[in-house]
Parts: sequence; structure tokens; C-alpha cells
Amino acid sequence: MSTTEEKFSLREVLVSFKSCLVDDDQDVLVEHYLDGWKGLVRFMNSLGTIFSFVSKDAVNKIQIMENYLKGEHGERYRTLQSMVEYELSSNLVDLTKRGSHPESGCRTILRLHRALRWLQLFLEKLRTSTEDSKTSTLCTEAYNASLANHHPWIIRKTATVAFLALPVRNTFFEVMNVGTTEDVVDMLGEAMPYVSNVYDLTQELYSQHNLLDLP
Repeated sequence: MSTTEEKFSLREVLVSFKSCLVDDDQDVLVEHYLDGWKGLVRFMNSLGTIFSFVSKDAVNKIQIMENYLKGEHGERYRTLQSMVEYELSSNLVDLTKRGSHPESGCRTILRLHRALRWLQLFLEKLRTSTEDSKTSTLCTEAYNASLANHHPWIIRKTATVAFLALPVRNTFFEVMNVGTTEDVVDMLGEAMPYVSNVYDLTQELYSQHNLLDLP
């Protein structure tokens, strides 16, 4: 196990998503959004390969966005709002079919946004679950209500079979490296509203600009 995975703590996800919100919580800082995602990737990887169908894609998407932030137009990618305005006004988004901008920031964030919804629902279910709740059921319910709608049948099938191998609830809480079960539930209670806010703001921004179905 690498040291970064050992060090994963739910706390870093909380801090990152809390740091995301700017302009009276009406906009999202891309850098902190990506930091939050790096924490979520470490969380997924600490459970083995079960979530690799999401985490590998997330790592790829994080890299694309970090390249934009480091690039010559990096300032335009500082927040989600500035990114959307810049890319749309510069015709850098494939709006109806895959074309010359398959890795636009708008499309890349949309893929992360959809996966975030699944993790948001799953972590919330874990938070409110009981000790004997089946994590595979919680995860499948969250997946079916979110990411499954955007995945082809073969991936959906593979995912739901993989979820059957998920560890028990206590194991999930252990890899979060926060402390006791009560500590984890408390921290999830603190973290999830920030994750929800970031998700809702992104959803609203994309909805306003008709970007929720980018190819």
C-alpha cells in the first residue's frame, strides 16, 4: 500500500470541498474541487480495485483539468463559472456531438460531476445506515440513481457484480481514518453538506447553459 493511500482521511475531502466555495458560495474553485476528488480517489483505491472503473477515469479527468489550470489560459479555469463562460464564448465545447474538443473542461468536469453524485449518495447512505446494512445494496442503490444512467449496459453489469464484493460498513469507516464509528458519522455529517453544495452549484450552472448532456 502506498503512503498516499495509507494517509487517506475523510478530513481532507471535507476541507477541500469546504474550500471550493467562493463568491458567497455561488461559485466553485476548480483547484479545490480537484483536490477533493483526489481524496475521493484515494478513498476508492483504499478499498482495492472494486471502484477502479470510476477511479481510473477520475484520475484521467483530474489530469486533464490540472493541465488546463497550468496552461496559458489557466486563469480562465480558476472557477467553474469562468471556465464555462470562457469555453462557450470561445467555441471550445462539443455541444451536440463528439468533435474537435473531446476533452473540453466543460465535458471533463461533467463526467466528474456525475460520478460525484454517486459518491455523494453512497456516502450519505453509509452515514445514515445501521451496522448490519449491506454496503453492496447501499452502493448499488446510489449507483442506479446516478451514474448508471450514463453507463452502457456492460459497465452497469460489471459494476453491480463488483459491488457484491464490498466490505462491511465498519471496514469502510476504518479506511476513512477519522476514529470511531461515531467520529466518522459526525464527520460525514459535516462533510456531506459541502459536497452537496458543490454538486448543486455545478448542476445549476450546467443546467443554465444546457450542458448536462454533453456528448
